[in-house]
Amino acid sequence: MKLVISADHAGFNLKEEVRAYLTKAGHEIVDLGAYNGNVPDDYPDFAEKVGEAIRQGVAPRGILICGSGVGVCVAANKIPGIRAGMCHDTYSAHQGVEHDDMNVIIFGARIIGASLAYELVEAFIHAKFIAGEERFQRRFKKVLAIEAKYQCGQGSSSQA
Repeated sequence: MKLVISADHAGFNLKEEVRAYLTKAGHEIVDLGAYNGNVPDDYPDFAEKVGEAIRQGVAPRGILICGSGVGVCVAANKIPGIRAGMCHDTYSAHQGVEHDDMNVIIFGARIIGASLAYELVEAFIHAKFIAGEERFQRRFKKVLAIEAKYQCGQGSSSQA
């Protein structure tokens, strides 16, 4: 499978390990940075790179890593068409794809290690959306409707 991967400085080392693991397993990995774990940077930049790459058809799915996973998850889910889920267990890694058509998996590098990350990416890349089941289609359409509603400038937002 072709995947895009990215991480901020806090997720850099785990990104490198996951990238090497997937490459060795025969997957095509497009690395969108960071390319150095020693330079502080901003997680939203990497979330946006992965989201844009998926939207542009570079790859159907992506992997994002930051220190906790929370920052890149919040940022990635702001991008229309991106359904990112933070997964630190194998059930969520495959269930997010099967039930919710998740297209980006998120890890917290300060939360999990490489061995678990390998198990999670395996569950993620081998899962398929259960498109034939009516309940999943119904729910997915509701998610898309929420996205469309707020993408068009309707609804309200809070500002800090």
